[in-house]
Amino acid sequence: MTETNTLSLRATVQNMLKLQKEKNRYSTLVGIGPMSPNLLQASFELARDYDFPLMFIASRNQVDKDELGGGYVNGWNQKTFAADIKKVADKVGFNGLYYLCRDHGGPWQRDEERNAHLPVEEAMKLAKESYLADIEAGFDLLMIDPTKDPFQMGKVVDLDKVITWTVELLEYCETERKKRNLPEIAYEVGTEETNGGLTSTDKYEFFIQRLQEELSKRDLPMPTFIVGQTGTLTRLTEQVGHWNYANAIDLAKMAAKYGVGLKEHNADYMNDETLLLHNPSHITASNVAPQYGTEETRAYLKLVRVEQRLAKEGLVEDPSNLYDVLLDKAIRTERWRKWMEGDDVNLKVDDILANEELSQKILDISGHYAFNDPEVKAEVAKLFANLNANSIDAQRFVVEHIKRPILQYVIDLNLTGLTTDVENI
Repeated sequence: MTETNTLSLRATVQNMLKLQKEKNRYSTLVGIGPMSPNLLQASFELARDYDFPLMFIASRNQVDKDELGGGYVNGWNQKTFAADIKKVADKVGFNGLYYLCRDHGGPWQRDEERNAHLPVEEAMKLAKESYLADIEAGFDLLMIDPTKDPFQMGKVVDLDKVITWTVELLEYCETERKKRNLPEIAYEVGTEETNGGLTSTDKYEFFIQRLQEELSKRDLPMPTFIVGQTGTLTRLTEQVGHWNYANAIDLAKMAAKYGVGLKEHNADYMNDETLLLHNPSHITASNVAPQYGTEETRAYLKLVRVEQRLAKEGLVEDPSNLYDVLLDKAIRTERWRKWMEGDDVNLKVDDILANEELSQKILDISGHYAFNDPEVKAEVAKLFANLNANSIDAQRFVVEHIKRPILQYVIDLNLTGLTTDVENI
């Protein structure tokens, strides 16, 4: 558990459920995809000023052991991720609650493992190796997600297999945690996939009941969160899903009946009306990731335009080449494919680079995938130096730009003062 925390994440969620019952106090935690150090700083400053707990959710592609390929976000492995987060917390004077969370841990959750169609035994072995690194680095939440079976892609998720693998992985994690005498870890299970995911109340309760039965046989804890499909779907830079209040409230009540919280994924780019409905629908937590990365990309592009104007005025002699470098690097990552629709998923890189309008659209959704590229970092540093020389605090502008959409969620999801409330109930 993060050493500064006074409450484990499991305890925080249990206290949130108590607040709902005893004081009619509803809030929805936000799981933030930590796309960069700037995003960490923006998050900590807001959490410090508005008094709410932070959850940083990292997928295996983003943060993982160096021996397993590492992560594309800031080159982080589990230990450097934890250390750098603490540095930022200390830098901004944050002394509240923050949690390190594994998003989509499990077999085949690294792109290369799924693309290689690794057999079950090997995929599970690598998943356990990754989880062990999470545990030793002090992660507070582990998502157990064995739903990316490459041999079942496009088919209805086999819940029997999911439950079997979930229990095996959770038991492994608990065994390793206890061996090391570490504090309790919260767990997250389930899937937001629509092709057989936990979309209906009946299927959701069946999953919870079966899971509870198997976990109790082994004296294992129930998860803190169970993911359910509320109708969200992120594509490009839009929320294209059809959020369903009735389904959300039904799933949330079902989860609460078993003492767990409903977790929602793909909650990016939501409007105020939908976000405001999250508290009356009793959703305990929602994940937001690509939106905040896109906001940072947009901040850089605005600064590039300012730099170009200064160069035109003769105030910058040697402008950066950030736009061209970031555009090229971001498109070549090909990580944008997961956010595309229809035939666009299969677009060729060279065709995109030859189309200015399409290139800009892809850059908007995927710039953050290239933030750690050495050439990109060099151009950002040059951009910042040019602007700072003209009395523009470029890094502060980026941080404040990222804060804007996060603050929308903080206000709409009733997070202000939540840390004090969960610590005092």
